[in-house]
Amino acid sequence: MPLIPRAPEGLSRRARYFVEGHGLRVPRRNLTLCREVWLEHGIPPAEIDRAVAFHERWGGIALPPAPAYEGGPRVLEADVPEGSAADGWRFPAGGCRVSMAHGFMIGPGGEFGIDADRWTPLHASTEGWVEALALADHAGYWAKTITKIKGRAVDELNLDGFEPVPEVQGLADTWWRGKDSLIAIYRGEASGFDAPHCLRAHIHGGLDTWGLNGS
Repeated sequence: MPLIPRAPEGLSRRARYFVEGHGLRVPRRNLTLCREVWLEHGIPPAEIDRAVAFHERWGGIALPPAPAYEGGPRVLEADVPEGSAADGWRFPAGGCRVSMAHGFMIGPGGEFGIDADRWTPLHASTEGWVEALALADHAGYWAKTITKIKGRAVDELNLDGFEPVPEVQGLADTWWRGKDSLIAIYRGEASGFDAPHCLRAHIHGGLDTWGLNGS
């Protein structure tokens, strides 16, 4: 198996470079071997198919640590779905790098999120999560200054003149682009644990046009 992963279709040029230039491909399990056991435990076939499709697209891709959530998943890989018809079904997106009070999950609509005290979607898709990782790596390299703030001060940020970065498909976590800066706002743990002090934002300042876009 090649160590260099091939980036899945649909990513921006910046994210493709990030995956193929900084990621690794490691061996992945064959989830088709789990199918009969999962069916016996009452997991709907459609949910098994979702997990297998995710695993075929993303499974075995190891990416550099995320700037939040203690670095994010160690390796992207699906595992046994959990949930119900009433509450919706989710399945793991990959194990944490360190011991954490939450896990990374793929939601009923394909959302990438964390399962903390409550399910909290971070991005509308895994593509959004990867785009956010790529943008953080890019902005961190090109920014002249990086300012980190926490807690209620995040809600006091003035976003006038900023526009959301669409490719990150932000839900709890969002990225904002201004005339010379990018702002990443991480609300996932604050929402998932009902803990406002966990709010975080990273302001990447002094960016030129390439630094703002890079794709």
